[in-house]
Amino acid sequence: MVKDGTRLRFRPVVAELPPGPATGSATNRQSTDPAEQQAAAAALDCAKGPDPLDGRDDPALPLVSCDRVQGTKYLLGPAFLTGADLSRTNAQVDPRSAGSIIELSFTTAGAKTWADWTAANVGKQVAMVLKSRVLTAPTIQSAITGGETQISGKFTLPEARELARDIAGG
Repeated sequence: MVKDGTRLRFRPVVAELPPGPATGSATNRQSTDPAEQQAAAAALDCAKGPDPLDGRDDPALPLVSCDRVQGTKYLLGPAFLTGADLSRTNAQVDPRSAGSIIELSFTTAGAKTWADWTAANVGKQVAMVLKSRVLTAPTIQSAITGGETQISGKFTLPEARELARDIAGG
């Protein structure tokens, strides 16, 4: 079950930037100015914690953020869904591969928004952001209708369970 859906945000990935050393101070990570966004990305130190925004980012504005595991930097668009639009998360072994998957079930309203967004964004990434940090940024393979979706990747079952717990807010 989803415990606290208010902290999770789904944001489109506008750009993915390779990890690299910080080159200054990441002062305006929510600017709408492309030059400020690039400067914030260059200045952001993904290895440094905790994140000064720590969940206080404005969901209506872009966000420069990092992946929590690999340190990849992202420029993200405004949020279009929250964890409140999820009804359930689950991790399990993928019966078609040796890996694991995370299953997400959406509320009725969330399923409609997700279906519309995925139909318009096949081949693009979506970031699931918790406390201003990217948990995962999978690529949309096809339009996803019906209110159920899966995240696949090179996850061990314990990693998939941890990610499902994080997505669920808890």
